[in-house]
Amino acid sequence: MEKKRGNEMTGRKYKNGGNSREDGKRRENKSSNAAAQNFIGKDSVSKRVNVRKDRITSGRPSDGRGAAGRSSAGRYKDEKEKSAADRSMFDKTTDGKSVVGRNISGKSAGGKAVSDKNMSGKSADGKNAVKKYTSGQDISSGRQQYDQRNKSVSKKYEVDAKSDIAQRSGRRETKCPYEKKCGSCRYLYLSYEDQLKKKEAFVRQELEKCPELKGHFNPIIGMENPWNYRNKVTAIFDRDRKGNPVSGVYEEGTHYVIPVERCLIEDELADRIIGTIRGMLKSFKIKVYDEDTRYGLLRYVLVRRAFATGEVMVVLVTASPVLPSKRNFTNALLKAHPEITTVIQNVNTRTDSLILGDKQQILYGKGYIEDVLCGCRFRISPASFYQINPVQTEKLYKKTIELAGLKGTETVIDAYCGIGTIGLIAASHAKNVISVELNPNAVKDAIVNAKINGIKNVRFYKADAGQFLTQMAEEGAKADVLLMDPPRSGSTEEFLQSAALLGPEKIVYISCNPVTLGRDLMVLRKLGYRAEEVWPVDMFPWTIHCEVCVKICRKQN
Repeated sequence: MEKKRGNEMTGRKYKNGGNSREDGKRRENKSSNAAAQNFIGKDSVSKRVNVRKDRITSGRPSDGRGAAGRSSAGRYKDEKEKSAADRSMFDKTTDGKSVVGRNISGKSAGGKAVSDKNMSGKSADGKNAVKKYTSGQDISSGRQQYDQRNKSVSKKYEVDAKSDIAQRSGRRETKCPYEKKCGSCRYLYLSYEDQLKKKEAFVRQELEKCPELKGHFNPIIGMENPWNYRNKVTAIFDRDRKGNPVSGVYEEGTHYVIPVERCLIEDELADRIIGTIRGMLKSFKIKVYDEDTRYGLLRYVLVRRAFATGEVMVVLVTASPVLPSKRNFTNALLKAHPEITTVIQNVNTRTDSLILGDKQQILYGKGYIEDVLCGCRFRISPASFYQINPVQTEKLYKKTIELAGLKGTETVIDAYCGIGTIGLIAASHAKNVISVELNPNAVKDAIVNAKINGIKNVRFYKADAGQFLTQMAEEGAKADVLLMDPPRSGSTEEFLQSAALLGPEKIVYISCNPVTLGRDLMVLRKLGYRAEEVWPVDMFPWTIHCEVCVKICRKQN
């Protein structure tokens, strides 16, 4: 899974004629009438303000995992999402019919909302849903300690990841002119073979805290051609000092935009499309958005390409729904790039770091693309979470199914299922699959994906994964295998407790962060599970990140 990059615009320092302030608020030096002017034709200020930008973790904006794409179990991004989770946990089955008011066994719940009662009839506000920790502490104190450990391991990961900066500096001529400022590809100074060894050593270092894993580490699965593998590219739009539009990524640790023409790990067609859009802006009199003054129109351009089918999606993220000459603009873009199969305008009026807004309009095509992975066809919408390296994803998912050891008789739970990729791939090897996802848009795509592939033994539920598993356990339901692929922050202790209550014989944990994976494995160890096999997969060549797949089995008494 791809990683969250970027954070909110807080704690800035503004300088303008000797006046400065550090209260974290944006400058508002225009009247309300000026603020309401059209986004397109007006220049905000004659000179750009000099701003000390925020610190962010990387040059690339967020890909949505943990934001638009996924959420950690037990946490909500905002009240709107919490409200959605508090509604029926069982919205639709694969045939699209409503199953609100039924519990997991299909019995009637008296027509009342599932959020009012859980499967055991207890309150679903979380007070009675999760048992006490094995250490005997109550939930609140255990949660605080767990959060504290999470902060410490995340900080450690950042320190370890940045330890190579001094080594790469001045070694030799870089392959990438943006390397030092962007900060994404920290391992460009290494050969690919040495990079794989370094990642493998880091995974071993973090997971050897589990003593039973010594001697059970497998060689990292590398990539034959580790270049231009990203099927999703997000370009940030800004202006240079002369007022010309530029597009690229944030300079590491700032919100300054580095103009990028071509990236070594991004899809080449996507880079060319972004360049074409940048060149069209002046002729169509479209101003780029200024995040300091909040004037302008175009904020981001998102391009997704399905490598197997060749379909291409272009998303224009604007600060206003008014896009001048949008039909002519779309036609000109399609003429330059006939490979494009759909064009979407997404409206984002927010002031935080999220890329996509809530409203969108299809300007051309179906509004989504389809890709093929492990023999299954998947529909991908603008906000859908989909692994950014399809070549390595196929290797990762095949290894996941292999470690699960499915024989066709098992009940499988796919937690954090997203658009249903792992669960739908596993469906042909299992008796039935229960897939859980909090994001409602992802659940809709997952239901459609099941229909596209003619898969009928998978049911999708819109719910918080931890609460869902707890209620299953209280109802007396059991699962044979648990597949989990949480975001970079890892799982939560509540979720792991809930998983243990269900008592699956096997857990296959896919992680994009070896540090939080190591932390969660230690929790599972206390809950009666034993990690038996580790497979690192290089999903993100030239970056510090590595995907890891771990087979975990319940200890035999």
